[in-house]
Amino acid sequence: MRYADGGGLTAAGRRRRETVRMQAAELFEQEVKPAEVARRLRVSVNSAYQWHQLWRGGGREALASRGPSGSRCRLSPRCLEKLAGYLSRGQPRMAGWRTR
Repeated sequence: MRYADGGGLTAAGRRRRETVRMQAAELFEQEVKPAEVARRLRVSVNSAYQWHQLWRGGGREALASRGPSGSRCRLSPRCLEKLAGYLSRGQPRMAGWRTR
């Protein structure tokens, strides 16, 4: 599910996922195999193996959240203001904006 912040997940969702990855790191430190980590944490085996590889290369820090994904907004503050104005008025066509 996509969210309006453009990152795919809300900040709370990213924190929840990071918590699961940190739990995986604890299990890896206890030498639990990735397949067992996947079973215990109820995640895919592929995710557990990817996390294990990251953890081996960089420890817990490698499993930390890197913030929202996706590209940054390229609109200037002025364009964002204009867009907000158009949207609040419900105008179907924005004069001066190119469309595809």
